[in-house]
Amino acid sequence: MLRHALTRDPAAPPAPAPTALTRPALLVLCACVLVAQGMVAAVNLLIPQLAASALRPSPGELLWAVDAYVIVFAALLIPAGALGDRYGRKGALLAGLGLFAAGGALSALAQNPAVLIAGRGLCGAGAALIMPATMSVLVHLSPPERRGRALATWTLAAGLGGLAGNVGGGLAGEFLTWRALFWAVVPLGALLAVAVARTVPRTPSRPDAAVDPLGAALLAGALFAVVYGIIEGPAYGWASMRVLTAFGAGAGLLAAFTGHALRAARPLLDPRIFASRKLRAGALGIGTGFFGLFALFFVNAQYLQYAKGFSPAATGLAIVPLTVGMALVPRFGARLQERTGPRLPVGAGLGLIGAGLLLVSTADAGTPYALYALYLLVLSVGTGLCAPSLTLTVVAELPPHQAGLGSGLNTAAREIGAALGVAVVGTVLASRFHGNPTDPAQVAAFTDAMGAALRTVAVVLLLASAAVVAGYRDAGRDRAGRPGAATTAEGAS
Repeated sequence: MLRHALTRDPAAPPAPAPTALTRPALLVLCACVLVAQGMVAAVNLLIPQLAASALRPSPGELLWAVDAYVIVFAALLIPAGALGDRYGRKGALLAGLGLFAAGGALSALAQNPAVLIAGRGLCGAGAALIMPATMSVLVHLSPPERRGRALATWTLAAGLGGLAGNVGGGLAGEFLTWRALFWAVVPLGALLAVAVARTVPRTPSRPDAAVDPLGAALLAGALFAVVYGIIEGPAYGWASMRVLTAFGAGAGLLAAFTGHALRAARPLLDPRIFASRKLRAGALGIGTGFFGLFALFFVNAQYLQYAKGFSPAATGLAIVPLTVGMALVPRFGARLQERTGPRLPVGAGLGLIGAGLLLVSTADAGTPYALYALYLLVLSVGTGLCAPSLTLTVVAELPPHQAGLGSGLNTAAREIGAALGVAVVGTVLASRFHGNPTDPAQVAAFTDAMGAALRTVAVVLLLASAAVVAGYRDAGRDRAGRPGAATTAEGAS
């Protein structure tokens, strides 16, 4: 009921029929997603090199050099999506690529940690414009019968971005320098901007779309405070004044945003959309999947280097088995969703992610890499199976004229889930292991602690998955051509 009430905006001018989505445009949009998502993970493998660099960052500055990207990225996603809806998604994408390249150049030129942190934050602001704009364009250009598969390809690109970041960061850490990684962002951003200008058509903008500066500031501040608290929790302690203040500020700003949005005539994000059980389930499911995936990313590099003795480059390449399921399964997941509705692929996919984490938790120094790769494959298949249905749920449950906003909500759920996954696995690992993992005599203690941390993540993920599946129980066989998908298509056409 809520979706249909929100779908039609009486003030909205009739939209012209969209241009068809061409394969070159799809590939360019997915390349933008892959590069933006890849920079989330790439810096993790350069931490030892940054710590030993001439910048001489303190532990806190090193943490901020990694986290500034994620915090700014997550905090600006929803306002950035709304800006794209109002002023044009292609323009937002080009602006995002420009900021992304500028942030890379600033980071590469940094002579002190503060400039490096500022450059990472600027890259994050660019990524916040890139991600929702790419999904919004796909929603507007894809016909209803192909929308699920187009979004499956977008989801694949987002998943492969984390893997590309691991591989690129590992290669840079072994054969190049940290500055080379950031310099590489500049020509990448320029090439992608040229490709976008040539291949991606403009989609109808909404001059009357709500941007709501006060609401945007309150929501961005709330997300910034919450993600900051999540990231700083493992380092300073969950009961520390710094972390409790961050969470308190986040709760206060979120309450202020909710009150403002309920009173505003045209709010940035109407809180009443969360009355939709499917939207809540979709957002929670997206966060849950990335909660597990990024918990694995956090311990994977340490396990392979400390327990298995892999080099940084080999470590980046060793996670490539995760690409198999992410590359081959999303289209199957999208077709399964069309035939059975979202509940089956979502439940089975999240269950496989949990099973994969439990299998990885059994790994120790003596585990053959081939067996470890098989565990990664289980997790990969689960991710590829559930991601398209979850993404389509969030997009379809919002009005089509708010496609950018829905894309921002989708990606914000990913980043918050990823930050929570790193926080939980890092906290449990730190509470159980206090030694030096580079000492061969302490490797067994490290892998034991890693196993306990991953089992904790798996239990949390499976409990959250049960809530997600319950949220779909009224979805029935909500196929692409039925009311939900058709409503979205209708407004985009």
